[in-house]
Amino acid sequence: MGKWFEEAVFYHMYPIGMTGAPRRNKGAEITHRFGELEGWLPHIASLGCTAVYIGPLFESTSHGYDTRDYRLVDRRLGDNEDLAHFVGEAHRLGIRVVVDGVFNHTGREFFAFRDIQQNRQSSPYCSWYKGVHFDWNSPYNDGFGYEAWHNCFELANLNYRERGVRDYILEVVRFWIDRFDIDGIRLDCADCLEPSFLQELRRCVDEKKADFWLMGEVIHGDYSRYIGGGKLDSVTNYELHKGLYSGHNDHNYFEIAHTIRRQFDQNGGIYRGMRLYSFVDNHDVDRIAEKLRVPGHIYPVHTLLFTLPGIPSLYYGSEWGIRGRKEGGNDDPLRPAVDLQRALEAPEDPALLDWIRTLGRIRREQPALIHGRYQELLLTNRQYAFARLLGEAGVLVAVNNDEKAAPVSIRLPAGSGCCTDLVSGEAVPAADGLLHLTLAPNESRLLVVK
Repeated sequence: MGKWFEEAVFYHMYPIGMTGAPRRNKGAEITHRFGELEGWLPHIASLGCTAVYIGPLFESTSHGYDTRDYRLVDRRLGDNEDLAHFVGEAHRLGIRVVVDGVFNHTGREFFAFRDIQQNRQSSPYCSWYKGVHFDWNSPYNDGFGYEAWHNCFELANLNYRERGVRDYILEVVRFWIDRFDIDGIRLDCADCLEPSFLQELRRCVDEKKADFWLMGEVIHGDYSRYIGGGKLDSVTNYELHKGLYSGHNDHNYFEIAHTIRRQFDQNGGIYRGMRLYSFVDNHDVDRIAEKLRVPGHIYPVHTLLFTLPGIPSLYYGSEWGIRGRKEGGNDDPLRPAVDLQRALEAPEDPALLDWIRTLGRIRREQPALIHGRYQELLLTNRQYAFARLLGEAGVLVAVNNDEKAAPVSIRLPAGSGCCTDLVSGEAVPAADGLLHLTLAPNESRLLVVK
């Protein structure tokens, strides 16, 4: 048995959006929306998901990433008791809970930044932020300047060379574990954080809770810099994310297969043995149903999400094909309010919802899809087959991105001869080490091979 997060299927919740909370926090009375969020948990379990990544959750001014107070749940969602209850309900259903850790920057209403505004050079917090200088001015006319994340000056960059910042954030993490019993943290902008701080954070969480998961948002570069070595357990696999949609849009399975070989091949894969966090969409990128030029490709895309090496994650509503595209700098279309009961009564794509439930069941029942080594079996522009092998058996996956049926002959892994379809339960004959299939348009086949 591996660690819980190695075997997990994640469900990604963006609570401010999915509950329809106001986009601006005007300091009104607390509104308790966690009951609505708890209502999603049985649905999440029905998909085969065993963990949720939820956030941001803590008091902020707008979208949640401009933190005001790390110790208070955002009043637009509820209070600290509500979050503790949510985690308890998730745990009762066997679902782990991972929250957003927005530690690279704070909002302008955070206490340390306000102290600088009020006390200027006399503030003890001038060293808490990067680039604070009183000989230039910010776009907000503060009378001083500071470094901001991507020049978004509502997000002031914290300075992790300052001991006080590290101690403060580590104490916040201890508080979250003690108060809410969370199981992990997704680190926003992990590639901007000091590597030595990531090591301190690792030691901190290991002292508090066994098998605590640390995952970092990393878009570009060498993912292995952040994993292991007393740092993180995983990072976001944006490289595979790009391949999953463009490989279908271009009818080019070579792109996806090349990415997997480069990352996870047993001989030379640069991330072999690592568990990267896989996704086809999230709160920052256009919905997968929006990006795909051929709507039917959404089926093989999700098949690959669940069966290729990695820890798969579903973004809320994408399991029935919610659409949404960024509007300039506006991410709200990616983060809509959803009435879950109404959506499940009439999902946009009920067949997709059923297929994702099937994929969740198969992944749970087939440990080879979690721990098995990857072996490529067939590759053309429009058809792709591989196996995930564990011991004497494994799972064979074949997908077709063509708009017409495709006959394929797949060379079985050495020693294999018996195949059983994991959806229908029917035996599928093979002859002379070859499996002959006809894949319907956009079809996926998953078979046990022994």
